[in-house]
Amino acid sequence: MKRIDNDIKTGEFKRAYLLYGKEGYLIRQYRDKLKNALVAPDDTMNMSAFEGKDVDINAIKDISETLPFFADRRVILIENSNLFNKDGFELGEYIETAPDTTCFIFCEEAADRKCKLYKTIDKVGSTVEFKEISDDTLAKWIGSRIKKEGKGMTRAAYTLFISKTGNDMENIDKELEKLLCYTMGKDMIEEQDVADITTEQLQDKVFEMVDCIAAQRQQRALDLYYDLLALKVPAMRILYLIGRQYNLLLLVKSMTNHGFALKDIAAKAGRPSWAVEKLQKQCRTYSMDRIKNAIRDAAEYEEAVKTGNLGDQIAVEMFIVNYSTKEQK
Repeated sequence: MKRIDNDIKTGEFKRAYLLYGKEGYLIRQYRDKLKNALVAPDDTMNMSAFEGKDVDINAIKDISETLPFFADRRVILIENSNLFNKDGFELGEYIETAPDTTCFIFCEEAADRKCKLYKTIDKVGSTVEFKEISDDTLAKWIGSRIKKEGKGMTRAAYTLFISKTGNDMENIDKELEKLLCYTMGKDMIEEQDVADITTEQLQDKVFEMVDCIAAQRQQRALDLYYDLLALKVPAMRILYLIGRQYNLLLLVKSMTNHGFALKDIAAKAGRPSWAVEKLQKQCRTYSMDRIKNAIRDAAEYEEAVKTGNLGDQIAVEMFIVNYSTKEQK
């Protein structure tokens, strides 16, 4: 990221940029930074965009060979192309000799470092991986946004806020903007402010549902399920998320039992440390066999729905009732 910031500051741009990784919010932020620095926002003559797996390589090359129109450079943006494998060989060879007046920007979720296109951009341009942001960095980023508005935030408010938003920076940005507007005129954001305005994510409702199932709070688990149905969330989507939650519990419980450190479990699970701590707490109410059975039964209920042997809503209800009943020793 610092390399891109420096290029923008000095005005000395590379021939190609690859922005890739799990943190889509930051990728889009730096994509837009580069675009705005390279061409004027209203310059449609010198800005071309391609997206998807069926991008036309020949069309990209033809545009690249065209001189910019009353400007220093032409910019070609290519997103979600899946070209960073063997399919990108041709474009990788081309970019090595492409006109200096053309700048390529690639935005991808993943990229194979061994492929020709990656190696070319690494050689003549700049490759930047945007990994999932750490808990500490996320806290600093939120803190700086709040401080910029002349406010503070209590620890309890922050804990509740991050538990509701998850670690998706795009969602955090949206919810933080709502929170800042809601607390206009206040110097300190408090827990009640977060409770009043911040939207809870679907995955958090599912987490609470699994928590209630584990604690044998059957009615509360069912109420949460009916709330999700009322919000037009498909029953099969709910069952998928429940199954995913139990898969996470299996991973976390297994790694915890084998003595792995919190940061290692978080890295393997792809979850922030605070979320893993919540999962560890949830794990304590389950035996390994119970978790494995839940994963198996979720898959079996899904299969029963797909084969027409069971209705989707009743399938999820049966799962909840079954696993919110006390485990037999």
